Amino acid sequence: MSIVAVKVLSTVNAAYGTTVSAEQLASKISDPASAVSFDRSAFSFFSEADESLQISFLDEMHVDPTAASDLGRKFSVLAGYPLPLARAA
Repeated sequence: MSIVAVKVLSTVNAAYGTTVSAEQLASKISDPASAVSFDRSAFSFFSEADESLQISFLDEMHVDPTAASDLGRKFSVLAGYPLPLARAA
């Protein structure tokens, strides 16, 4: 596992005591259903992980940045404050 994935997963998993894998997280951060279900791992990615790590993780895991940005905007609306990837892509 890369250092990027380790850093992102340690941030995401520590925030809510979860144990999602890099692949699971990649799926969650590009799935619009994550906002509908208020997925805590996806929200933690968008709100807790450093923006540069987020971008590196998207690239490394081959996540469509537009899909992630769209989901980031949805989480931003739900949270009531701006999230880094909500303005990206």
